Amino acid sequence: MQAQRSPAMVGGGGAAGACAAPVGMPSPATVPMRRRCEGTAMGAITIDLRPGLGVGPFTLGMPISNAFAQIEHQPNIYDVVHVKYFDERLRLIEIYDVKRLQLRYATSLIGGPATLATFAAVYALFGPTFPGIYDKERGIYTLFYPVCRLSFGFPIPSQYTNLFTNGEVADLHLEFPDGTTPVTCRVSIYDNSTDSKVGVGSLMDKAVVPALPAGSLYMEEVHAKLGEELWFTIGGQRIPFGASPQDIWTDLGRPCGIHQKQVDQMIIHSASDPRHRTTLCGDHFYNYFSCGIDILFDGQTHKIKKFVLHTNFPGHSDFNSYKKCNFVIYDAEAEGTYQPGNVSKNCITPHTKWTKEILGDCGRAAIQTQGSMNNPFGSTFVYGYQDIAFEVMKNGYIATVTLFQS
Repeated sequence: MQAQRSPAMVGGGGAAGACAAPVGMPSPATVPMRRRCEGTAMGAITIDLRPGLGVGPFTLGMPISNAFAQIEHQPNIYDVVHVKYFDERLRLIEIYDVKRLQLRYATSLIGGPATLATFAAVYALFGPTFPGIYDKERGIYTLFYPVCRLSFGFPIPSQYTNLFTNGEVADLHLEFPDGTTPVTCRVSIYDNSTDSKVGVGSLMDKAVVPALPAGSLYMEEVHAKLGEELWFTIGGQRIPFGASPQDIWTDLGRPCGIHQKQVDQMIIHSASDPRHRTTLCGDHFYNYFSCGIDILFDGQTHKIKKFVLHTNFPGHSDFNSYKKCNFVIYDAEAEGTYQPGNVSKNCITPHTKWTKEILGDCGRAAIQTQGSMNNPFGSTFVYGYQDIAFEVMKNGYIATVTLFQS
């Protein structure tokens, strides 16, 4: 994410399908004039720098929904937000304009327009460290504090590049020959890495996601066997088709929301269903936003008839309404017992890229749209098979999976 007033890029990794659309802003009709981030408040923001842990309200390892919640609670600070990069959890925070953001470390301030984060100031505040790395292509020298899991990038003027070589640098240059000192252009905060060096450019990819606390239910694998049940691998709950609302309250607790499904829009595609095409179906959903799951109960039998699993990918109208459901889908004819974390290449997960051969040819897709006013990202495509249907975005990633019994 990028918050333009507070210039911090909150990064994930590896997931395609990112977008650059404003999130959490009022519609253009209600905003007479776009607010400028460079106004009188520039430099007035001071946030705590916590090496290896985070910056201000953003903590490494937090879910993306929690990061958005922090932004939404402070619209006067984060007034323009762009989804820049996405993954399950926050693994890297990069401050890309230190002149517009003042950092507080212990009792000292650094950055902002009044307290420039120069090489000398950084060295004085954080102490000595090993020589950094000079990236000749980008013209940036990165200084690392691997124990603190913190790094600083400094732009090197072209006339002084002869002082540096590619790779390890022999000396630390607090000042250039003309007496000037470079000013930080990037600050990277991370929890851990593959080789302790995380900084500008390709080095950013080396930041890894912090480990989840023992027993955490976030990113719990939910195994689905087609036509049969859902199995929550940490909590141990097994939710079969045909279970009652009482069963669900017992196993999953109180739903986050309940709403009535007024009309079954898909009934028109069923030639064998005797009900009148405009009949109110009376079905109702239990919404478990924190699990990324909707459960549909039949309006007459009050038994489970469908599960809807959400991937929470950017570019979908429901993005950030649900947490990601970390599902693993097996065919009903699959044999053996599946263990958490042991996912076969033949399984379908939220990271599976859509192909029409995913479960065999299914013919043409149905087109689903929420309307141009509610869904600026356009329509999605629904591909149906026996016991399962996939809603696929235009970028080829799965938005939702609907499980049912044929």
